[in-house]
Amino acid sequence: MKTEKAMQILQAGGCADLFSYIYTADEAGAAQQAARYQKAVTEFEGLYGKEREVEFFSAPGRTEVGGNHTDHQHGRVLAGSVNLDVIAVCSKNDEGVIRIKSEGYAMDEIDLSDLSVQQKEINKAASLIRGIAARFSDLGYKIGGFDAYTTSNVLKGSGLSSSAAFEVLVGTVLSHVYNDGAISAVEIAQIGQYAENHYFGKPCGLMDQTASSVGGFTAIDFKDPAHPVVEKIDFDFAHSGYSLCIVDTGGNHADLTSDYADIPAEMKQVAAMCGKTVLRDVDQDVFYDKLAEIRKEAGDRAALRAIHFFADNDRAKAEADALRAGDFDAFKELILASGQSSFNYLQNVFTTKLPSEQGLSLALALSEKLLAGKGAWRVHGGGFAGTIQAFVPNGMLEEYKSFMEKVFGEGKCYVLSIRPVGGIKVEIKE
Repeated sequence: MKTEKAMQILQAGGCADLFSYIYTADEAGAAQQAARYQKAVTEFEGLYGKEREVEFFSAPGRTEVGGNHTDHQHGRVLAGSVNLDVIAVCSKNDEGVIRIKSEGYAMDEIDLSDLSVQQKEINKAASLIRGIAARFSDLGYKIGGFDAYTTSNVLKGSGLSSSAAFEVLVGTVLSHVYNDGAISAVEIAQIGQYAENHYFGKPCGLMDQTASSVGGFTAIDFKDPAHPVVEKIDFDFAHSGYSLCIVDTGGNHADLTSDYADIPAEMKQVAAMCGKTVLRDVDQDVFYDKLAEIRKEAGDRAALRAIHFFADNDRAKAEADALRAGDFDAFKELILASGQSSFNYLQNVFTTKLPSEQGLSLALALSEKLLAGKGAWRVHGGGFAGTIQAFVPNGMLEEYKSFMEKVFGEGKCYVLSIRPVGGIKVEIKE
């Protein structure tokens, strides 16, 4: 479809039902999305010219619901895709070059004749694009050039995984533009993780990419990470009587890379002392038998983080079971227990590099004051800075949102929904 025709359909409201479904939006929300896509088309035309044949793609941010830092130890998680996403207007080219201009950033231009790791691209979006293309090629899939403009409302540093959404978006584009959409959502997630690990330089697990790529409430078991067991959970959160709030407490100015990297490193050190590679394969009796030795060699924090893993791995399954059974009260209790474990044992609520800055700790304390006996709250995502998650009774939503924004700033409490689809080609039709 050419850009002019796509713009006409968007302006005429021809995508209202589609956007209502994708974004779990009312009529006004669907109209906002249409305006967002129109702006993206205009930006695309300004970059690459008018009357290009274009396709549209979307990949959502994700919220981690259960299993905090369990995925990289081949554990269980419970996650959900949210109604914030990165979208792309895309047109195939025959130049062997991928060009992606993301709103607010310089153009990334990747020559597909060289897919080796580029040191100058580490920690930059270009490394993710190159790494995804390289992995596609390694796996025997087709790759080729395209021109794209992207825009995202998944806040960077929000704990909603803007980087994973971008990875899934690029993988979804290559899957549809050059492989007839044949690559599975799980494999696209694995390709994104590969790019982040080997090209971007971040030792992440697979949960973020899988939740973004698959969509909906998703239970994931990474016992065999090459073949994760993925199951969508049949739970109607929209009619639960609760809202999902993500509170952005503000970014920390310290470099947190080592804080994040220490968690899997310490867990794997404990696993190695128990004769295994990851904690999922460690017998807890063996762990406790060796605890004195583990304390001496790996330290108390590593031991506590292992204890967190064992409990939160079980809790992630129990949370999914509670949702399947429609027992939201049991689900809330498990969320609270997970949050306490993350604070006390995993210790990812603030960085020891800057102990005077503890926005997450403060947000959790305020949530307890407001929601005790009624809602649930926990650290969100990787931790150390950024966001918390709260399940707030709808009758208390305005009170909670108002109070948290009074402390952390206007617009810092996001009321989200779980969207039903993950990384997709957005089928705009005449």
